[in-house]
Amino acid sequence: MNTVGFFYHPHYLKHLTGPGHPERPERLSYLVQHLLKRPVWNSLVHLQPQHARTEHVMLAHPEQYITEVARACSSGITMLDQDTRICRDSYDVALLAVGAVVEAVEQVVKGKLTSAFCAVRPPGHHAETARAMGFCLFNNAAIAAKYARKSLGVNRVAIVDWDVHHGNGTQEIFYQDPTVLYISLHQYPFYPGTGSETETGNSDGKGLTLNCPMKAGSGEEEYLQAFNTKILPTIGNFKPELLIISAGFDAHRNDPLAGINLTEETFGTMTSLLKDVAEKHTGGKIVSVLEGGYDLNATAKSVEIHLDRMIGRSGA
Repeated sequence: MNTVGFFYHPHYLKHLTGPGHPERPERLSYLVQHLLKRPVWNSLVHLQPQHARTEHVMLAHPEQYITEVARACSSGITMLDQDTRICRDSYDVALLAVGAVVEAVEQVVKGKLTSAFCAVRPPGHHAETARAMGFCLFNNAAIAAKYARKSLGVNRVAIVDWDVHHGNGTQEIFYQDPTVLYISLHQYPFYPGTGSETETGNSDGKGLTLNCPMKAGSGEEEYLQAFNTKILPTIGNFKPELLIISAGFDAHRNDPLAGINLTEETFGTMTSLLKDVAEKHTGGKIVSVLEGGYDLNATAKSVEIHLDRMIGRSGA
């Protein structure tokens, strides 16, 4: 049985995005209430993160940008762009989200946990070096990878992003980086417009971005084909020492924001496949970070089976 950490803080609910916004506090309150009733809850190591320090956020974002986000939140501005809503507490909450991934990476790399899931908000994978977008303020997964590289001596990190939207921010941050492999499966063409197969990295990072664009209506067959023919061989060739999952669950067939037809069982299968490849190359070291997922029940059930498979149980 694997030791799987579950990072969560009730203050994540204080990031208020306004009536009708899909990235709402209920995403996490519903998830936690669902998991509390399931056997998986008692198999997790429950940890409450601390706020990240500014130098942690600066691993992926310049200080000026961080200051701008802090000022925007404290001033009472409610929008950073047409999609990204904020409130006075949003900067504080975003630091708690970064704090979770930093602590998760620390504990997984040092062997205190086998793997970890960070039930955080706001999400992160659309946040570019100096630009908030797509509900995201700071790029949690990118900061996690940078922290592993710069503070924990990890030489190679693989990020697998199965959120239904392309992680343009994560791609931008690592596009020229030879130490981080970025892989994304996503609906295409779709928001944010990036993520074609021709985007493969640049300079020293050439060949270390792998995009697997999916047509609307795609389901488990197409996703597992991409895993078996492209993703798993690419990870195997790269031989990462840590695997990070940008775990969005908005490719579920019931999600209101997209048109991909996965089920919670598909997320379980993809988790098992990544767990197997991680055991071969990283000693099982996985840090999974919540991204999207906007149907409350579908996301909760998908996270449940994701956690079950991380622990090593064959079914939810």
